[in-house]
Amino acid sequence: MELPLDHFRLIGVSPSATSEEILRAFQLRLDKTPDEGFTYEVLTQRSELLRLTADLLTDPESRREYENLLLNGASGLDFSSNREVAGLILLWESGSPKEAFKITRKALQPPQTPALGSSREADLTLLAALSARDSAIQEQQIRSYSNAADFLHEGIQLLQRMGKLVEKRKELEEDLVSLLPYRILDLLSRDLNDQESHKKGLSMLENLIIKRGGLEGNNKSEYRNYLNQQEFEAFFQQIKPYLTLEEQIDLFLELQKRGSLEAGFLAFLSLTAIGFSRRKPEKLFEARRILKKLNLSGLDSMPIIGCLDLLLADIDQASARFSSSSDENLRDWLNNYPGNKLEAICNFCKNWLENDVLVGYRDIDSKEVDLDSWFEDEEIQEFIEKLEKKSNKTTMKSNLQSQLINKVSSIKITEDIDNALANVDAGRLPWPGGIKQEFENLDIQENKFNEETFKNKSIEVYKFLIEKIAEIKFSFGEFLEDQRIIDRSPFLLYLYAFLVLFAFGIGIGFFRNNFKNSIQDEAVPNKPLMAVDKNQKVSKKAIIPEIKKNPSNELKSITSKPNAIRSFKVPELSKASPSLQEISNLINLWLLNKSNYLAGKSEINLSKIVSNGLIDRTIEERKNDIKKAIYKEIDSQIQKIDLKSQTSSRIVVLVELDYLERIIKNSGEFVSETSLTPLKVKYILGFSNNSWKLVDFVSGL
Repeated sequence: MELPLDHFRLIGVSPSATSEEILRAFQLRLDKTPDEGFTYEVLTQRSELLRLTADLLTDPESRREYENLLLNGASGLDFSSNREVAGLILLWESGSPKEAFKITRKALQPPQTPALGSSREADLTLLAALSARDSAIQEQQIRSYSNAADFLHEGIQLLQRMGKLVEKRKELEEDLVSLLPYRILDLLSRDLNDQESHKKGLSMLENLIIKRGGLEGNNKSEYRNYLNQQEFEAFFQQIKPYLTLEEQIDLFLELQKRGSLEAGFLAFLSLTAIGFSRRKPEKLFEARRILKKLNLSGLDSMPIIGCLDLLLADIDQASARFSSSSDENLRDWLNNYPGNKLEAICNFCKNWLENDVLVGYRDIDSKEVDLDSWFEDEEIQEFIEKLEKKSNKTTMKSNLQSQLINKVSSIKITEDIDNALANVDAGRLPWPGGIKQEFENLDIQENKFNEETFKNKSIEVYKFLIEKIAEIKFSFGEFLEDQRIIDRSPFLLYLYAFLVLFAFGIGIGFFRNNFKNSIQDEAVPNKPLMAVDKNQKVSKKAIIPEIKKNPSNELKSITSKPNAIRSFKVPELSKASPSLQEISNLINLWLLNKSNYLAGKSEINLSKIVSNGLIDRTIEERKNDIKKAIYKEIDSQIQKIDLKSQTSSRIVVLVELDYLERIIKNSGEFVSETSLTPLKVKYILGFSNNSWKLVDFVSGL
């Protein structure tokens, strides 16, 4: 048998070694006999081969002849059949375990299989086990883990076939199991064109995680000796970037079905990543549905759900989520953010996407997140618009059944109420006979109540009644003008008419106590209500046209005068496509009302044209100012307004303001002044409940 071995490698010296160095190496090899369990016979043959090699290389003539053979292309040494096993042992010892294993495995295969039970069979089997393990170690050193596993697997199969060395076989099996993570890393890190290797690695990864009992490692029995939870997490973080988005989604959803909560959270992140990066907003709903079902202890899910709401353009909901966070530090950060709350939420969402969501995927290049490009994408806008339409239809459908009776009845009653109000103003009260008696009885019972309490309650009921009637008349007037609907419920119509008139009658006690003027103002539908200083009366007929003519200048001039108008209550902007002038009027009224409120001159009274979230933020700002014992005087005037985008449910305008803000202590001491000319602001209007509302703004663009 010829082995890929020369005399210098056999004894373990370099070709330039001197005779003294050769003799010293020879002695060391004799003294370091393998103690793994080889037979005495093969070890004796090994020693003899070493002696022959030392004699050849220390004899100058013999060495010169051998070196000439090497120069002429000779390679390998021939061994007689009785010395083949000893030669293979020396080949293994010389640092060539892979070559030794391949030749040994071949020697154990038919038809050259040694005699059963012979010393040759025992020595070759032992050598196969040792060389297989050392071959695997060599492959691991060069990070060829898949090849290393192949050597171990072949060694295990050979030992099983030979039926020997059970302990050695267990060692190889343990090595193979411990090598599994590295094999997976090797297969998955290869080029994606090698689909076979990639699929094999992905399958092995899934099986590994399942056998461990999920990402949490709940099944400790099989892997406790070599891959603890900390080691596995480090391995998984290293391997995750070699998986694509789709592969991670499929993997985590499968693991979640098997009860892994951590996999469920990773599935949520992966679905969010594919939804944002591939412009698939429907995936965000799937992600949110998964997160809401998870019960991860210590996880504050409100901010991240709020980020999804923001990406779906539900600003009020996003703000509510952040305000509901259990993280006190986050709430403090939001409250103390130098800009507005929407800007803070956007920054939080941007950082979350960049650092937690869009990282660790093979097919996503990590880069800076651009939220503007997301909202400007036509497909995203179309999806959000469809979503809002669907939401409005669902709300209409769910509320219609419960409100239909009241809304049908309101049509005829509203006309009667309008006439009654006109008669009240003129001092005439025409009542139908039967109902008149009811109110006369009510007048008798009236005296039993505390007069002041009755006045307060009656005006509250009356205001609520008038607002609701006007709202119902406006929202559903066209739909319910069909007389057929009214004819189908005459009894309910009369019942509702009686209830409305009954409530109206409660207010009579208030009318009789010299409050007609304020009630009349409150009752007139679709006209602005303005609170006026007690010592000065302002003509509404004179002011309203001026506001419409030049809203910004006139509102500013009004508020700059003593005893001027403090606040405005405006009608809803209900046109499907309002003009820029109408939008400008709405923004001007917001600026004026906000300025008065932050200066401590009035209350916020714009719920018809401004979202509750925006009003709440302004109230919170005022509360913080009160704590600091300061107030703000803000003078702002629109110089330019441009329409940026418009859909049936969302309008975005860009406004340039002349902006002056003064901060003053309650004692009157001046603190600071900020002047911006121009201040660029993006205002966002949303359409809900049949009217446009200012839902948010972003300043300093």
